[in-house]
Amino acid sequence: MQLRVDALEGHLAKSLAPLYVISSDEHLLALEAADKIRKAARANGYSERDVLTVERTFKWGELLAANNAMSLFGDKKLIELRIPTGKPGKDGGAALQSYAKDLNPDNLTLITLPKLDWQTAKAAWVGSLQQAAVYIEIPTIERAQLPGWIGTRLAAQGQSADRQGLDFIADRVEGNLLAAHQEIQKLGLLHEPGKLTFEQIHDAVLNVARYDVFKLSEAMLSGDAARLARMLEGLKGEGEALPLVLWAVAEEIRTLLKLKSGMAQGRPLGVLLKEYRIWGPKERMMEPALRRISLATLEAAMREAAQVDKMVKGLRAKAFAGDAWDAMLQLALKVARG
Repeated sequence: MQLRVDALEGHLAKSLAPLYVISSDEHLLALEAADKIRKAARANGYSERDVLTVERTFKWGELLAANNAMSLFGDKKLIELRIPTGKPGKDGGAALQSYAKDLNPDNLTLITLPKLDWQTAKAAWVGSLQQAAVYIEIPTIERAQLPGWIGTRLAAQGQSADRQGLDFIADRVEGNLLAAHQEIQKLGLLHEPGKLTFEQIHDAVLNVARYDVFKLSEAMLSGDAARLARMLEGLKGEGEALPLVLWAVAEEIRTLLKLKSGMAQGRPLGVLLKEYRIWGPKERMMEPALRRISLATLEAAMREAAQVDKMVKGLRAKAFAGDAWDAMLQLALKVARG
């Protein structure tokens, strides 16, 4: 059965299932969920623990052996199976399907996976686990949700902050939820319960954001120039490869241009979005972005992307002077501002 992570505590208070699966790229939230399951297992007499990690040399017989082996002291056992890649391979898929059909009532099994891509999520072994297990898929905390998440965590330790303070923290921990957790804990240590001032937050919170090159399009589509500039500066500071950054931005411009051209020919946006396989959060951002950005701007942006590409390769570009990263920022801002 599928279970939301916020319902896990209530579920564990009532009963324990023989099999749990946690799938997420949010390492902090996955770790917290796993810790709750471990704690409940210990409280219910699962005193022995086997931890197996699927690496290149892993033999799937180890999982079956752990499931069938009797505890040395006759105790119930917690078996943890960690699959860091989320891809167990053909043998692993077959072993997981077999395992899910023949669960040992004396064991509790916890399987942890990263967020699965759409193709892997359709695999037979995933379906078997979803049927047999309490399956907990923890979504990524996106930037728009981050201030609310921080506010909830502050409230749990008796503190609060206004929107300016929450946004300040979010800007500095974006993409790094573990760091966000640490900064919130630090505020709890430094200050008494109650409302935190902006000055207290400003003085305490470090800039520990980790920027994802593929999130650039989110800032560009939403027209958030300040976030866009901050992300590019962060990517530059982290040593991200400029060709990858340019590719991500150019691909987004190319997609916008295809959509805008299609709309100019009278085709419905909904049809075009399906055709180009755009869905989820990005789908919701496309319509306002396409209203804001003109066809002429997108055509000019594609020409300028070719000029930035020349700069990245060490050649002179007519449209820009100076640093290639500055040219990259000018290009992205051109689209963000429409």
